[in-house]
Amino acid sequence: MDQIRQILDQIKFAAIEVPKIQIKDIIEIFIIGFLIYRLISWIKDTRAWTLFKGLLVIFIMWAIALFFQLNTILWILTNTVSVGIIAIIIVFQPELRRALEQLGRGGLLSSLLTLEDYRDRQQERISVQSVEAVIRAVEEMAQRKVGALIAIEQDVKLGEYERTGIMIDAEISSQLLLNIFEDKTPLHDGAVIIRDNRIAAATCYLPLTDSLEISKELGTRHRAALGLSEVSDSIIIVVSEETGKISVASGGNLVRNVNREYLKSQLTYVPKKKIDKKRLVLWKGRKKHE
Repeated sequence: MDQIRQILDQIKFAAIEVPKIQIKDIIEIFIIGFLIYRLISWIKDTRAWTLFKGLLVIFIMWAIALFFQLNTILWILTNTVSVGIIAIIIVFQPELRRALEQLGRGGLLSSLLTLEDYRDRQQERISVQSVEAVIRAVEEMAQRKVGALIAIEQDVKLGEYERTGIMIDAEISSQLLLNIFEDKTPLHDGAVIIRDNRIAAATCYLPLTDSLEISKELGTRHRAALGLSEVSDSIIIVVSEETGKISVASGGNLVRNVNREYLKSQLTYVPKKKIDKKRLVLWKGRKKHE
């Protein structure tokens, strides 16, 4: 008991001095918060989002190692991050340049203090009706030997490729897809990107694969489909203009000459996207296609 009393006597219950918050502190918090929001908003529309989540895991591990004084792990993580920052700047140089351009073009006053109500729901990336519409269009284009390239976005965002094309933001229908890829029409060249059960854009340029194992008889559409599947989790459908055969690329693999059942199974497998519950958005940028 005496030891406990001595410890309690040493504790001084003095009034805690609360620091004064000035206007410049509020402005500083506002600016930092806005920049963080703009950075996250940009990253979520690019393939850098997956890398960002990986860096977040490393940061959490670093914080745990620092808290428990795990010196060896702390040394490894610190040196890994130092080298990783340089690698990120080199690999994602185009994305970083676009991010600075978007930051310069973005409006500040029009994106403040907006309350949005997000209901707890599952948003379909592509519905059953849309799957049937895509399959009908693909089969008809295959019969007529009309070249086509369709990418269905999943977790990895395709915003950087969407910006290379023409924004559409239309409901998915077989007639619209047929009109887009019809020969000698303004939108037939390039890829169509499908996002959240809508046709987001057309005439988009996709990255070509560097693989030397791809068959020489395959053209640019197949190389673009395989290239996008190597850097994202998208499902890409290709219709050959020469043979009319249908191919599907996903996970860095290209399956050629697929039938209706295989195509439907691949599209039906596309999972739904979780939408968060109601939350407060302090800064709201412009929606796409507005």
